[in-house]
Amino acid sequence: MRHLLFCRAMGGSVRFEDALAARLNVMGLSQQKLDEFLQVHPAQLTPGIPELVKKLQSQGKAVFLVSGGFRQVIHPIAEALAIPISNVYANQLLFKADGSYAGFDAKEFTSRSHGKAAAIREIKARYGYDRIVMVGDGATDLEARQPDAANIFIGYGGVVERLNIAAQADWYVYKIQPLIDALD
Repeated sequence: MRHLLFCRAMGGSVRFEDALAARLNVMGLSQQKLDEFLQVHPAQLTPGIPELVKKLQSQGKAVFLVSGGFRQVIHPIAEALAIPISNVYANQLLFKADGSYAGFDAKEFTSRSHGKAAAIREIKARYGYDRIVMVGDGATDLEARQPDAANIFIGYGGVVERLNIAAQADWYVYKIQPLIDALD
């Protein structure tokens, strides 16, 4: 059931917030279980991502992580990539004082459908950017491709190829190296 909801959400046939709430409610999550999971399964970066981020930063370009994932998982990735935590837009899991799951912060942009587009609009407004390039692999990433949000959407199919995303992307890649090469 969880996998089916996740696939439908990533494919764009279920509202993200509904899939997120359903997945979290069936997981039996707690602060302790999350901490244990993160200890056993540290985040793994896609090959080429550290080099891409470093190259962008060396060219004076700000890098943001806009994710439907959880801050508890995304923050260590941001730190490993030298991306300021203030440049992370992601969901926040909430726990009660006893460590039991209490829900997620529905005020986060990325906790709802079209939330990534809203996050991009916020980034543009806050930092005065005219153009933003979004790189992503799912429907919620593609949703950010709007005239007032992400100006260009680069689809990534290196983990899972999604033909509907590839068909609508401005550019679709299977490896990160072409993105690095395009910066030269």
